[in-house]
Amino acid sequence: MNTSLFTFISMLFFTCLVAAISWFLTRKAKDVGAHGYFMASGGLNGWFIAGSMMLTNLSIDQLIGLNGDSYAHNLSSMAWEATAAVSTIALAMFFLPRYLRGGFSTLPEFIEKRYDVSTRRVVSALMVASYTLVLNPASLYLGAITFNQIFDLQSIMGWSYPATISLLIVSTGVIGGAYAVLGGLRAVAVSDTINGIGLLIVVILIPVIGLWTLGHGDVLSGAQTIMRDTPEKLNAIGGPQDKVPFGALFTGMIAANLFYWCTNQAIVQKSMAAKNLAEGQKGVLLSGCLKLLVPLAMLMPGVIAWHLFRDQPLSNSDMAYPALVSSLMPWWMKGFFVAVIFGTVMSHFNAIINGTATLLTYDFYKPLRPLANDEALVRFGKRISILAALASLLVAPMLMYTPEGIYAVLRRFTGFFNMPIIAIMLFGFFNARGGAFPAKLVLGLHAVCYGVFVLGFKIDALLGISFIHVMGIMFAIEMVILIALRNRFACAEPYVAQTSSRIMDLTPWRHAGSFSVVLIGALVSIYLTFSPLGVASTNGPSDWYVPLLAAVWVLAFIAARVIRNRWQQKANESNQPTYEVQS
Repeated sequence: MNTSLFTFISMLFFTCLVAAISWFLTRKAKDVGAHGYFMASGGLNGWFIAGSMMLTNLSIDQLIGLNGDSYAHNLSSMAWEATAAVSTIALAMFFLPRYLRGGFSTLPEFIEKRYDVSTRRVVSALMVASYTLVLNPASLYLGAITFNQIFDLQSIMGWSYPATISLLIVSTGVIGGAYAVLGGLRAVAVSDTINGIGLLIVVILIPVIGLWTLGHGDVLSGAQTIMRDTPEKLNAIGGPQDKVPFGALFTGMIAANLFYWCTNQAIVQKSMAAKNLAEGQKGVLLSGCLKLLVPLAMLMPGVIAWHLFRDQPLSNSDMAYPALVSSLMPWWMKGFFVAVIFGTVMSHFNAIINGTATLLTYDFYKPLRPLANDEALVRFGKRISILAALASLLVAPMLMYTPEGIYAVLRRFTGFFNMPIIAIMLFGFFNARGGAFPAKLVLGLHAVCYGVFVLGFKIDALLGISFIHVMGIMFAIEMVILIALRNRFACAEPYVAQTSSRIMDLTPWRHAGSFSVVLIGALVSIYLTFSPLGVASTNGPSDWYVPLLAAVWVLAFIAARVIRNRWQQKANESNQPTYEVQS
């Protein structure tokens, strides 16, 4: 009881410290009007963009779900995280310059300009439904079971399990919602960045303590134990029997990550609030760099848990991370850990709430009330934030009655809408004539087919393939439909990208291209290391490992130099920053 009280008090201290620092850093900001509330007045720098994007992405469901997968299987599930680096490159180099040039506040705003208003509202409604009814409730629920595991609140309070979990859900949701409702996007971004620093410390510290324990006081000895006893668990090259087969990286996962990182409002909104293109690209590519560090830190604890608890296996793989923390974390550090986890859940929650409010305000309320002033828009945004938060709080307790392995369930659910949205976005960028009907057809047809064949008949199990492959097949079919109908249902006039009336420095970051090449080299190196050619072999790294690794970095260095020289040549030719202003 005394230990739990100390943990609780120290958690409150660190949580209040984050709030105080966030207030200190945002108190002088002059965010006024709707643009200030929803888009931080377009004044976020690269560090805050990276921190906020990471904390919006990294939620408790990933900490628990990914470690649960590595506990039960191997490192193949890291593909969801590591390959996101490629998508952040796509956002920085292709999507973001177009978003900033158009001055968009929401992604569906581009959908309306490219197709029509009804398509925009369908896409916006799909995003809002997934945020409110699935992503936020799952984060709140998994956070609650983690807090309960560490504090053992159910025993201390003498309540039933449902009542204890519900209390924790409401407590987290109320505090998280307050940030989004009262502070706006800037407060969300600043608190996310501070919590992100704490999260990185924690996710690196946990596997270090775990290896130290496994090696009886020697971290290297603990790592050697894993490599010697079960090298197959270090294999990131998933086979057909794994949840993420390696081939899926080149089918549905490409499209899924492009949707999440390039067209998902809750993620992209931070980069759209950049003060200029260079800062936006810095933040986006830095988040891609962090994504390469996080998978190992978020999956290795599951492997360590398997070794520590293999004599008494856990009944549920989703309990691997909470059980590891509960047994290994020193009592005097648990308060900091819980504060970080609380901040992670809260940051994810308030970012999703802010994104939801932005979508509903700009995609529904503003078109219906074109004369509404900034005060009315902000007032509506705050009210809808409260309603969205309440809806998530009502749904979250119901998840305790869902099947085990909630992380995989979440991935399956996003397949309802991610493929058609990224399909119509890409088609809209690369084709100027295709009309709105094919886009609506693809959105509706995908939802019906995915619900019937994937969730209903479980066609992936019948065919013996991963559901990620099924998503890739559906994405390819939808692109074929869009291309086939582009002339039959063509627009009267080809789409011409408009330039925003807001002055924006669109000069690219001079290191964006070379940094992107380094990211690709690091991604290939990680997969090479955690493969049968690397540490995932009973005989240790093969003779090909070092030469292949060297070849990767020689090619990366050459490509980076070529790209940087070309950028410098173009910069010398222009000698002027690129400002886009509508005449």
